[in-house]
Amino acid sequence: MTSAASPHRTGGSNTLVISGRVGADRAELTPCGELVHGCAETLTRTLSELPPTITRVDLDMEGVHFMDTAGLQFLDVLGEFARQRFVTVTTTNWNGQPRRILELAGLDTTDPLRPAPHPEPEPAQPSAPASSAVALERSERLHVLQEEVEQLRQAIASRPVIDQARGILMASHGCTSDEAWHILRETSQLSNTKLRDVAAAVTAGAKPDGPRPSHELREALRRAIARRRPT
Repeated sequence: MTSAASPHRTGGSNTLVISGRVGADRAELTPCGELVHGCAETLTRTLSELPPTITRVDLDMEGVHFMDTAGLQFLDVLGEFARQRFVTVTTTNWNGQPRRILELAGLDTTDPLRPAPHPEPEPAQPSAPASSAVALERSERLHVLQEEVEQLRQAIASRPVIDQARGILMASHGCTSDEAWHILRETSQLSNTKLRDVAAAVTAGAKPDGPRPSHELREALRRAIARRRPT
């Protein structure tokens, strides 16, 4: 026999709803919305209501259309639940922007809760001139991807201060969570400053007696905001 799981929501304008069906030993959950601030708490409440007989939890992530660094905390909660309860947990059907974030984080996009397999070495390709257009384009794309991966790794390590800075930008400039994230990342790139240092400067500068960011950082922040929120 199965029963419908009680849906839970995050607060604010960015909403995550988790619903699904729960049987005697298996739960099928369907999160819908955005994996942003508050999503881990919503998931924790949902998991706490599952019966103790559950041995497997499957999440269909098709309805999740946006994910920021809080989505990685969402995965942490699932992993910890699996370890503590000795149950099998899967998350499948990732697509769109959330799938891209998983790729940049080096996680398995078919199920990020399992370690991504080490890639097999590519077979040797026929030699080509180093200056060929294909080789140059491939090198540029690899460089861009490496930069994005490094930015995301910094974000994971500095999640609390980045979330604070994003909230400050949202409140100060009326932007969305996604826009605030891009503003921070673009400011980092324009000023050649680590993302966590940009977030720390924004957070410290928002305090009444906090230090102002450097001139270079203020200028980069102004340009990033102007690009994302044109007047």
